[in-house]
Amino acid sequence: MTAASISSLPTQVKQAREALLTLLRENDPAAAKWVEDIRRARPKKPSIVVVGETNRGKSSLVNALLAMPGLSPVDADVATSAYLVFDHAEEWAAQACYPGQLAPVGIPLGELVRWTSAAHEFPEGQIPPRYVEVTGPVPLLERVSLVDTPGVGGLDSMHGELAMEAAANATALLFVVDASSPFTAGELDFLGRMGDRVETVLFALSKTDQFRGWRQVLEDDRRLLAEYAPRFADAVFHPVSARMFEMAGGAPNEQAAAMLRERSGVIALQGGLQELVVGRSAMLGEANTLRALSSAFGERHSTLKAEQRALSSGEAEAETLRGRRDQLATERRSSTRGWQLKLRGEIQRARVDLGHESSRQMRDAQSYFRQQIDAAKREQLHAMPQQVDAALQMISQRVSATMALRLNRVTDVALSELFSPEELDVIRAQFLRAGGPQVVLRPPDKRPPTPEDKLLVFMGVSGGVGAGKIAALPLAGVALLNPVVLPATIVIGLGAGWWMARTRRHAADKQHMRQWLVESIADARSTLDQLVAEQLIEAEQQLSLALDDALGRRIESIEAELKEVDKAIKMDAQERARKLADLTKRVKEAGDARDRAESLLSRIRTVREQR
Repeated sequence: MTAASISSLPTQVKQAREALLTLLRENDPAAAKWVEDIRRARPKKPSIVVVGETNRGKSSLVNALLAMPGLSPVDADVATSAYLVFDHAEEWAAQACYPGQLAPVGIPLGELVRWTSAAHEFPEGQIPPRYVEVTGPVPLLERVSLVDTPGVGGLDSMHGELAMEAAANATALLFVVDASSPFTAGELDFLGRMGDRVETVLFALSKTDQFRGWRQVLEDDRRLLAEYAPRFADAVFHPVSARMFEMAGGAPNEQAAAMLRERSGVIALQGGLQELVVGRSAMLGEANTLRALSSAFGERHSTLKAEQRALSSGEAEAETLRGRRDQLATERRSSTRGWQLKLRGEIQRARVDLGHESSRQMRDAQSYFRQQIDAAKREQLHAMPQQVDAALQMISQRVSATMALRLNRVTDVALSELFSPEELDVIRAQFLRAGGPQVVLRPPDKRPPTPEDKLLVFMGVSGGVGAGKIAALPLAGVALLNPVVLPATIVIGLGAGWWMARTRRHAADKQHMRQWLVESIADARSTLDQLVAEQLIEAEQQLSLALDDALGRRIESIEAELKEVDKAIKMDAQERARKLADLTKRVKEAGDARDRAESLLSRIRTVREQR
């Protein structure tokens, strides 16, 4: 796709969307209203995840972007698994978040460093959070949210995996490098591995005020990207100085302050981030509208085709419909229910595959951390528990995302077993417009924390679709309509690992640390297997109900089609010919509209892949 066609795509999408909506309003006002409701439900605010090696000035840059010096603790990249999420609110507030586990705990802004940095004493009696949310009246945060990942550590091996997981669901990634020297081998390796997993990346070259040779470093960085991470060779670099931006606060006058802010490069970075991610978010909203339009016109095309057959075939079509109705009614009443056995078999296969995958990832994590323990110095052992915690969170998120994909595949197989592609067009639209049915993966039961909880595995729900929300897996809606799968997320981890390291004297001993690692990962594996099993059982039950509902809806729609056939049989030849000609025209119109929406969706996906 050429640069010109890419730049003109938003205009083409807008024109097509308006034309298709107008056509749908003329032919099916109820469906048009449904599409417009989807359009009004804009995508959630875009998010930017900030990552990079330690001591690259990530937190200082975040503070500069927010125009709030000292807000994000600048030493928080010292061994911590918590991260900071910044969002907009009318008043300043901060809270420690435990998605799916405990209620958030309010934090005074001045206490942030104690909650996010292992270099400071953690508040006594508190449990380390999964993340800390900070909200306030910052103009930038009205349009985007920022995620500071100070606990990522180095970008080699497991640390790099954690950084990629943090960025996987972001609208964009802001990768921070500094002006002291070109990319390290670890950074280049990370970018090479990240190429297929993160779509939109910007680079910030920090500390440019401290190194006169930063322009040469920038050229070297571009050359190294072209050689080792060509996916990002054309990515935008923003030279910035957070220190210079902060100095503007103490400038003698506004003119000098404005000059310092401009020269810092932070203003240009703010604008670049907003232009890129807000534009991407808007295009995602258009894609959701086009998917809804495609579904609406697909349903209309199938319905009109049925009317066309009724006029053309008459009694033969009625006989076919009666046979199909009786067949589906038998499927629904049958005590054996072949489709249910098929569903159960697919669920069991998913469970086996997920078990193998989680076991493999747990083994890899245990092997990695055993090597880290063997090579670690005493002070490095101190940071090990929270790194294990973060790694187990990452593994459980992967397993939950895989489970969501498998459940979508199971749904697809089950529906295809019961219905023809033309029937699926109608059923899909029925379910989507009715808002269900849904397969909701429930979280584990909530209960007050006990002292044992602080020494065992924490179970929770997070990631995926946002903090504290449980993803719903719509029957036919995700698997057949939307290529972006909403993850049904389950997350576990050693949420108390950091606490354990501080309260158990022998935690710094390598032998005991190895024993602790084995026991902790075994507990995590057992809990994850149990959660997966419970949620697959729940999913099977709800899918069975949903498929039974789908059979009932299809039988009802066949009854409605039979009434139309009876009307057609009673028409005289002239009236039938006139109506058939009109139907033929409308069938083509609906098919062309659906194809136009699908073509634009394909182009949007192509552009996203190219970026």
